[in-house]
Amino acid sequence: MTKIISELEIVKNDPWLKPYEEAIEGRHNYALAKEKELIEGQDSLSDFASGYLYFGMHKDKRNWIFREWAPNATEIYLIGDFCNWVKNEKYKLKRVKHYSGIWELKIPISWLRHGNLYKLIVCWNGGEGERIPAWATRVIQDQQTKIFCAQVWEPETPYTFRKRVFRPNTDPLLIYECHIGMSQQDEKVGTYNEFRENVLPRIIADGYNCIQIMAIQEHPYYGSFGYHVSSFFAPSSRFGTPDELKQLIDEAHKNNISVIMDIVHSHAVKNEVEGLANFAGDPNQYFYPGDRREHPAWDSLCFDYGKNEVLHFLLSNCKYWMDVFHFDGFRFDGVTSMLYYSHGLGQNFSTYADYYNGMEDDNAICYLTLANKLIHEINSKAITIAEEVSGMPGLAAPFKNGGYGFDYRMAMNIPDYWIKTIKEKIDEDWKPSNLFYELTNRRADEKTISYAESHDQALVGDKTIIFRLVDSDMYWHFQKGDENYRVNRGIALHKMIRMLTATTINGGYLNFMGNEFGHPEWIDFPREGNGWSHKYARRQWDLMDNKNLCYHYLGDFDSSLMHLVSGIAEFEDSKIKEVCINDDDQVLAFTRKNFTFIFNFNPVKSFVDYGFLVTAGEYEVVLNTDSKDFGGNGLADDSVNHFTNFDPLYKREQKEWLKLYLPARSAVVLKKCRVKNV
Repeated sequence: MTKIISELEIVKNDPWLKPYEEAIEGRHNYALAKEKELIEGQDSLSDFASGYLYFGMHKDKRNWIFREWAPNATEIYLIGDFCNWVKNEKYKLKRVKHYSGIWELKIPISWLRHGNLYKLIVCWNGGEGERIPAWATRVIQDQQTKIFCAQVWEPETPYTFRKRVFRPNTDPLLIYECHIGMSQQDEKVGTYNEFRENVLPRIIADGYNCIQIMAIQEHPYYGSFGYHVSSFFAPSSRFGTPDELKQLIDEAHKNNISVIMDIVHSHAVKNEVEGLANFAGDPNQYFYPGDRREHPAWDSLCFDYGKNEVLHFLLSNCKYWMDVFHFDGFRFDGVTSMLYYSHGLGQNFSTYADYYNGMEDDNAICYLTLANKLIHEINSKAITIAEEVSGMPGLAAPFKNGGYGFDYRMAMNIPDYWIKTIKEKIDEDWKPSNLFYELTNRRADEKTISYAESHDQALVGDKTIIFRLVDSDMYWHFQKGDENYRVNRGIALHKMIRMLTATTINGGYLNFMGNEFGHPEWIDFPREGNGWSHKYARRQWDLMDNKNLCYHYLGDFDSSLMHLVSGIAEFEDSKIKEVCINDDDQVLAFTRKNFTFIFNFNPVKSFVDYGFLVTAGEYEVVLNTDSKDFGGNGLADDSVNHFTNFDPLYKREQKEWLKLYLPARSAVVLKKCRVKNV
């Protein structure tokens, strides 16, 4: 058995993992053994993960060829508008010899055409049912009957990518999390084209370099936010055609914007007609048997990651989205749920033993490891992010070092901490030492995506940061000149929270669509309880664009912050050096490279000539939350550069005093000026 390369670097980086070295090595070797088993007779994992080129509907010069994996089936028929939706022997599939459970149909090319609707009738001992093919790449819903069908998608002139080679910019990774359907102003479902034309230019102008798109994989219920997937290879037709999605991604690439997908491999919808739940009379074809089949909290089904056919399906799914649509990577949803038999529910992860006590799903861990290997085999610059809350060690460490291979993990502790602070502490109790610790407390061998809030905090039942800070006064006092104390406080803290979160990153930063300008409404998708209304499943961009309202202050600040962070080379890899933490004054200061970040969280006290020991020299203000341009009071003259004052006590350290005026509830960024040659 191959040993771990680099002698278990994740253990060397964290001595507390030493007692669990055998378990870590066992998981690593299990993934190596499984990879070897899967690619037997092939050159690579990428060759293995090409199921989408074999299964599903394909066309050559003379025939249509359709294949499906259904080991429990006794008969399968292709039905559709081409045969009046009834069984016809001409469209009956045959078992493929030498391949267990694979069925095939080969018919003349004239029998089908682009746009035809189709399904399967799958028969098994004791029953039959209509099914949408598992590998379908186009699924649409009839708006009158609400019935879903697969659709033949072979346009005469398919979309051709213009930007064929693209390298993501991760220095740092600045993610704009978005949802195509709710991205428009009008009360309706938005489209790929509308997003490309109306929203993408905003993202580009705001300084983000990556969009993370939610709800791409087809899902029967729009209100599931895309998390109850039925057709894993079909981009949701609610938003337009596959070619329009390709055009959106191509346009993003032309503007140096990476595109990653919020991929759901942690569970699947329970629907049988649209989904995989009981595909051929076998409820466990794709899913775990017994009590492990159903997710106890999500009303969904859990994949059986121990089956090679399921691994083939899911790994092929990863490659498909990269190969066919040119996605630059994935944010894997629900990773905690995958890692543990308990799905992480009701568990306290307080010691390292909680990660190695035998209650972990080694099959799922193996799948995630192989998925990361595959994705980076296809594109070495691809981006993978784990949404994981338990803190599993090694999740975002390289596979060669004993990790699972994700590039980043979501820093899910940060939004929880901000919400807890806002809810439970008065302003006078915001301690910079606690803030600084929480935002920089992470494993040395893993990069994280920091964020103050994502879509989770914007959903009905929760509240965005701006709504927690300002509440209903957003509706009555966001007119310029009519701000009250609560509004001014909310605007000030909203900027400071984002600035501290973004400037302490060690990998990347994420913002959910509209939160950058303090979108006032929660997210509530159309459902029976709200009369199927789209009122809260949209983004009111006109609020940001209206210069008579305060929203643009927040949006303008966010853009300036993103441009500042993205303009500092290797900012995410630079050391964070503490300069000052004074809990009594509520003042925090730290440096990164030649920038100094200073925060005064004190709600009432402004400080004159507050001193910081920094490298001697001249400093210029490059960003100030208190600027009038961002809704602040403009109490300091930011056009004036600041010079350090000599102190013989600190001559050896080459430090001098930088003395500043710090208005209450404000933060400022200073850049050390280059010394000019005389």
